[in-house]
Amino acid sequence: MREKETTLYLGPQHPGVTGNMMVKLKVAGDTVVKAETHVGYLHRAFEKLMEQRTWMQSFPIVCRICVPEPDPNEENLARAIEEIEGREVPERAKYIRVMILELSRLAAYMLWMGGQAGTAGLYTVPQWSVGDRDYIIDLFEELTGGRIYHMYIWAGGVRRDLPEGFADKVLRTMDYLESRLPEYDKLFFENAIFQKRAKGVGIIDKDKALEWGVVGPPLRGCGIKHDVRIDEPYEVYDKLDFVVPTHEGGDVWSRAMVRRQEMEQSISIIRQVIDKMPAGEYYNKVPNPLNWYVPEGDAYVKTESARGEFGYYAVSDGGLKPRRVHVRGPAYVHGVSLLEKILVGANISDVAFIMNSLGVCPPEIER
Repeated sequence: MREKETTLYLGPQHPGVTGNMMVKLKVAGDTVVKAETHVGYLHRAFEKLMEQRTWMQSFPIVCRICVPEPDPNEENLARAIEEIEGREVPERAKYIRVMILELSRLAAYMLWMGGQAGTAGLYTVPQWSVGDRDYIIDLFEELTGGRIYHMYIWAGGVRRDLPEGFADKVLRTMDYLESRLPEYDKLFFENAIFQKRAKGVGIIDKDKALEWGVVGPPLRGCGIKHDVRIDEPYEVYDKLDFVVPTHEGGDVWSRAMVRRQEMEQSISIIRQVIDKMPAGEYYNKVPNPLNWYVPEGDAYVKTESARGEFGYYAVSDGGLKPRRVHVRGPAYVHGVSLLEKILVGANISDVAFIMNSLGVCPPEIER
């Protein structure tokens, strides 16, 4: 006798969901037979908003595209404008940008770790990781004035230079976070509950990963080494020494191990940046932001966010406002087409668990 199929709605307010999105589930017993992603519960339509704002006014808008990790959006928009203008960026500013991007990556991974553990019922981990993440947020607040949205990276460099003693504070924070990683290993990554829940769950087929457009930790968790920082270096990543972790398996466990190892790499990168950072200018000043005409042209740039390859295509018609800005991020693939595929056959209890492992920012889907 065939089991009766029931429709369930997970989200948008469920604490295990990666942001304000909802997944409509059709289940038979406790097994998912169909999944359908629904978004639009948070801010949206950023690309069209930018067409009605000046170039400088667009920077506060793009931060909202991914709240847990806003800085790659700023860096992408800034670099796209710089490419259209042919504007040179001071070397010091490039090093500062890399430091910001890696701090942002660490903060995003700390938040992911809390969410991933929370969906497995390991509630001590989010208490720790969200608290430790605040030390990074404190650095952002001192440097930019904002804890979450920074508007610090902009065309021509960065908004202000590092305050006196700031580099030492960053290094002390890195020392602290590095000392905490073994504790997270014992509490979370080596936890038998997490391992049993994560291994063999939410598998992404390695042969299909590239075909589907999977990027970031989900792709590297399939054993495929792809990272924009290495493959197509930007800023000063080509002057830094780091490796790209990969892990075979394609499951939640593999994606978790990739992120765990990347945290160590980010700490190392930040230390190298501070050690190698030159003196000099931090900003190649743009004209009056209220009267800033970007020359006619277009550019596509991309960065490696905590969620994977993240690109911006910007078009200028020579005016005060962007003619068009298109954001190409991993959230649409990971949160819609991929998620709807790999949830089929999953147990209901694993749905939020799998979603967290993909690192989705819902506003990026409805950008």
